[in-house]
Amino acid sequence: MAVSGFEGFEKRLELHFYGDDPMGLRRLDFSGLQEVLDAVQCTVVSAVGNCFFDAYVLSESSLFVYPKKMIIKTCGTTQLLKSIPCLLGHADELGLTVCGCKYTRGNFIFPEAQPFPHTSFSEEVMYLEESLPNSLCYRKACIMPSKTSHAWHVYTASDDDHHQMVGHLVGPNTFTIEVCMTQLDAALARKFFRRHGDRSSGDAAGKEMTAATGIGEISPSALVCDFAFDPCGYSMNGVDGPHYSTIHVTPEDGYSYASFECVASAGGDLGEVLKKVVRVFRPGTMSVSICTGDGGVEMCSRVAAALRVVGYDARSCRVEDFPAAGSVTFQTFSIRRK
Repeated sequence: MAVSGFEGFEKRLELHFYGDDPMGLRRLDFSGLQEVLDAVQCTVVSAVGNCFFDAYVLSESSLFVYPKKMIIKTCGTTQLLKSIPCLLGHADELGLTVCGCKYTRGNFIFPEAQPFPHTSFSEEVMYLEESLPNSLCYRKACIMPSKTSHAWHVYTASDDDHHQMVGHLVGPNTFTIEVCMTQLDAALARKFFRRHGDRSSGDAAGKEMTAATGIGEISPSALVCDFAFDPCGYSMNGVDGPHYSTIHVTPEDGYSYASFECVASAGGDLGEVLKKVVRVFRPGTMSVSICTGDGGVEMCSRVAAALRVVGYDARSCRVEDFPAAGSVTFQTFSIRRK
């Protein structure tokens, strides 16, 4: 907990591996996972999985475990990057070798409350450089600024065998989208507070919030694992075949924040998904970052057109290329004032 309020903006770490075992990282038992999370300073509160991957709701955000990929996304004052040494050690025991890394985050609301190694992006980059093996020799760090308070921090690294595979950190014909929303509509944010005297479990209260807010309609085919915190706050993971989605909400006045992230097929209707997300929260300002193998400029146009329909004006747009990650687009929006 920060001095002034809870830090909603997440840090996100994605590591890719190669090896012969088709189960890969999914063989890591729960005690091993908890060792990784202990280094981060968070715990598992709920979980679900299918034949493709396992999804965990954490006390601070989410964890996704695929056979050859792990994504950890945490908020608050967690020390996310400290998970790397422990995770690489467990991967080595499983016969896996790291071949790619991507780290992203927005601007912290309370940067002064962040502990080492998250006190600055330069410190985070230094920690990543020292923690990753030398085999990940193709590296790039970049801050993508905007005309609003939002900025996007990106670090990628890849080994010699994978850096020329454009988009290998994303996957063929897919994209990863990260949406950060601030200044949530006050009436909508109140739906993420527990009722006074509510003694239901976090899982039961989470299901109520999913239904009451319209979150369940964003990806109707997904299996949803949701959790409501006490007295407020909400997290969910959606599992839909090989694709995941996740939402996290910090609804308190003065520093309200919500995030949405998903992996989707390039042929999917991104615009409709974004419009559904915006209608749930009606943020005053928001940013949209998309990592895709190619077509960054086209993606910016699609996003801007979809959000214009629901009352949001584009404030800035940047496109940056990263080794093995393809194009990263970063756009900011503000609600149109009547």
